[in-house]
Amino acid sequence: MELHQLPVHILIDLIREGRTSPASVREYFARRIDQLNGDLNAFITVLDFARDDSGDGKPLAGVPVAVKDNISVAGVRLTCGSRMLENFEAVYDATAVARLKQAGAVIAGKTNLDEFAMGSSNEYSYFGAVKNPADPERVPGGSSGGSAAAVAAGMVPAALGSDTGGSVRQPASFCGIVGFKPSYGRISRWGLVAFASSLDQIGFLTRDVRDAALLYEITAGPDEHDATMIQSPPERVDFNMWNDRTPRVAVLSQSFSDSVAESIRDRIGEIASKLGAEKIEIPELEYAVPIYYIIAPAEASANLARYDGVRYGFRAEDVADAVDLYFRTRTQGFGPEVKRRIMIGTFVLSAGYQDEYFKRAQKGRRLLANKLGEVFERFDFVISPTTTTAAFRFGERTEDPISMYLSDYFTVIANLIGAPAISIPVHREGELPYGLQIMAAPRHDAELLSFAAAVEEKFV
Repeated sequence: MELHQLPVHILIDLIREGRTSPASVREYFARRIDQLNGDLNAFITVLDFARDDSGDGKPLAGVPVAVKDNISVAGVRLTCGSRMLENFEAVYDATAVARLKQAGAVIAGKTNLDEFAMGSSNEYSYFGAVKNPADPERVPGGSSGGSAAAVAAGMVPAALGSDTGGSVRQPASFCGIVGFKPSYGRISRWGLVAFASSLDQIGFLTRDVRDAALLYEITAGPDEHDATMIQSPPERVDFNMWNDRTPRVAVLSQSFSDSVAESIRDRIGEIASKLGAEKIEIPELEYAVPIYYIIAPAEASANLARYDGVRYGFRAEDVADAVDLYFRTRTQGFGPEVKRRIMIGTFVLSAGYQDEYFKRAQKGRRLLANKLGEVFERFDFVISPTTTTAAFRFGERTEDPISMYLSDYFTVIANLIGAPAISIPVHREGELPYGLQIMAAPRHDAELLSFAAAVEEKFV
């Protein structure tokens, strides 16, 4: 196999055994990026990492990792895919990035994304859309589409993304790779540009589950910079955990609704049967997307208020006064989807509507958490499709925001309740990629990764 077809843990073994070197690995992937990025547009910024030997002798031994461009890398542009931050340069490393560097990883570059991580197709980037390596006429998913495409195309063996409502798992599904979102509070958000602070989580896009577990164990754990972190250290992943135990698995009944593509329904049914999964009905899930698209825009409207043209970022010219500065800067600096969500969020937080929308959504979120808590008392894992369809064509949903938002139907629940969830590719040969989502109870990341690895070995 070529190096770009190998997962990180195999690359590490090859380096340790002396069958290749960190320098050879770095140079190989630097050439891959140079050859492929012009067509796929996965990277906004490519770094000169081929000669970076700072990681040699460490666990990751110079393995290149891409970083979504809403995660801070010191001295490198941090654009969030927006005109607003087109020329902004980060002054520190995100905690997740710092821990990867400490383990020997080199940062290959910053990957393209939907502007400020708001999107499900990567069509909302100021720097142009990313193409899906499986079919360049189709979207890679979003918002971590650049990270997913970079891994799927073999430009890097692994990448960081962010997941607020499915933005790691959905593009992983569309591109045919693994996407893992840990429990809320397991990976520090220090250095992740805020979209919706109670939902955001850094996650991983990799070639297999073992790589996701490897990067998780390197980056997870308490961080003094993030007050929302779980203070207890994460458990190590034991891949033999389920050898002598039979997991209790549930499959969501919505997995077999008419809104799910027939081929995906059939495949999920086949897997559920072989896992002995019990079909469960959770009627409350029908409220998950509306709840999410009230809470997330509300938090976004507050978080993005800082981009006003005064302190940093884009600043409109020829303004009449301070109010005109704010208005023109935000009108010209933000794209249409970001402005749409800011307006939704501002509306649901406004006087006279906060109780009717935002507070009701928060109550609904609690109801969902309680309901899923009951489910996880009976089951270890809940499975479903990651997405209702395979990747759609460019332009197919941009004129219909509701259909775009429904791309997140199966993914938003994990963010709303702070649970870990993973997408693994299960499409049949010859099909466009799609994934199986596996979700566990909050803080059960190690159990989830162990089970997902077993499922991957059986079905992928």
